[in-house]
Amino acid sequence: MSRYKLIALDMDGTLLTEDKKVSEENKAALRAARDAGITVIFSTGRGVQNVLPYVEELHMTESPLVVVNGGEVYRKPGMLVERHTLTTDQVTRLHELALQHDTWYWAYSVGDIYNKDRWAEPQELDALQWLKFGYYTDNNSSLAAIREELLSWGTLELSNSHPNNLELNPKGIHKASGIRKVCELLGLQMSEVIAMGDSLNDVAMIREAGLGVAMGNAQDEVKALADVVTLTNEEHGVAHIIRKYALI
Repeated sequence: MSRYKLIALDMDGTLLTEDKKVSEENKAALRAARDAGITVIFSTGRGVQNVLPYVEELHMTESPLVVVNGGEVYRKPGMLVERHTLTTDQVTRLHELALQHDTWYWAYSVGDIYNKDRWAEPQELDALQWLKFGYYTDNNSSLAAIREELLSWGTLELSNSHPNNLELNPKGIHKASGIRKVCELLGLQMSEVIAMGDSLNDVAMIREAGLGVAMGNAQDEVKALADVVTLTNEEHGVAHIIRKYALI
């Protein structure tokens, strides 16, 4: 029997191809892992509303979920276990910083997503529960300046899901904290986890998992920290790892 009991998968750039599909090879590997008694979960920066179509497609309706970079953990879809939110003051300051640098920005609230094209009215801000804020710009100097400013606050978890973006969660909330909660629910240890990802928001779980896997298309910093580098998301890298390390 495999020493690994849980497989935690990032979605974009990892399980999904560039056109946001799950390859048949990856689907077959996920089925084989579940048939072998291994729990397979998503651990993603996406909000739950952007994950559920894949949950249905892959028949993962009884599996835990870690979404918005650990901001929410579900025992299974519809069964929330914990939620960690940004304060209204933090979101207001993050929004002001986006306007100052003229970047694209977005933010997940519970049940909705806002962005530069559709932002919340001032009277709405307090009523909403904010889960994550993000910036995107191809202006490297602006991105560096935003990052430096945010680090100086000392109250946020900084990561990215692409070299040109920044993603912010409450301090100490990341994919690894979410997976730790899932392990607690399932009676598992982090040493029994395989975690796969491609970006900085995957670093925490890759570091803490028993087997931390970087995709072949991962950012260099992620590859440097991983135990193993697999094939790219276009080459069914997830299936390769499952066959080699989980189904043994």
